[in-house]
Amino acid sequence: MKTLFSTRWGALLAAMLFLLLSARAATAADPLVSIDWLKANLGKPGIAIVDFQPPPDYLRAHIPGAVNSSYAKDGWREERASDKVPDMFPEKLDKLVAHIGSLGIDNATHVVLVPMGMNSTDVGVATRVYWTFKVLGHDNVSILDGGMAAWTREQDKTKANPVQAGAQKAEAKAFKASLRKEMLVTMDDVKKAMKGGVLLVDHRPEDQYVGINRHPKSPESGTLAGAKNLPNGWMTVNGMGQFRSKSQLEQLYKVAGVPTSGEQINFCNTGHWASVGWFVSSELMGNKKARMYD
Repeated sequence: MKTLFSTRWGALLAAMLFLLLSARAATAADPLVSIDWLKANLGKPGIAIVDFQPPPDYLRAHIPGAVNSSYAKDGWREERASDKVPDMFPEKLDKLVAHIGSLGIDNATHVVLVPMGMNSTDVGVATRVYWTFKVLGHDNVSILDGGMAAWTREQDKTKANPVQAGAQKAEAKAFKASLRKEMLVTMDDVKKAMKGGVLLVDHRPEDQYVGINRHPKSPESGTLAGAKNLPNGWMTVNGMGQFRSKSQLEQLYKVAGVPTSGEQINFCNTGHWASVGWFVSSELMGNKKARMYD
């Protein structure tokens, strides 16, 4: 009887521990994962690797098990119907939610986003999609630091990281969005912030910030009154695909006159470069009062 009781009690404790760990895994993940972490977790259940290479590059070589998604075509960003503003968070979520499910992602999945990683603009694909998952209420999402470029870089020529060719199709799952409207900053919110002295951070290149050059999607030159400039290219090492250390980022924020705490609104032309700045402020520096203007 004692042995049976002990066995049942042990099984109950094990089940409770499993549920506790599963719940923790389903609610949060480190914002960045390393190459070593991903290698150690390849093929494990509950992890979906999402690759954002162009289809020809993906078919040629991708991380084993990774599924491919199009940043431009699969509903991550869409033109707003009312005023034709491009590259916005979608007003209707049906297409995007269905696409997420088709990638083998449900609400318990740990999503690992893999940008190309050639430059900080590539990284913006991952940070923008990361932000989108957060808006949809899914916290269990990470970015592979350095992206595909870091994965394929041979640090040890006798043992390169594994790659896979051809298309990888996931078993579709049901993903349910739980919209965090407080993360969606409107134009009225920006106007109120400007009147209230909230810090605005412009993550475009300096030439666009000062008005020397203008992005094709920007109707005017220059920046918003009072905004500080912190170019997205500063956030990564040599403007490439790997994020700088926290200590380096703190120094750069100080140089730019941008506090690492307190309310701030990150912006650019389309919410792409700004997502890199938001990711650094909110997720790497821990400033949960940072928000992004899409």
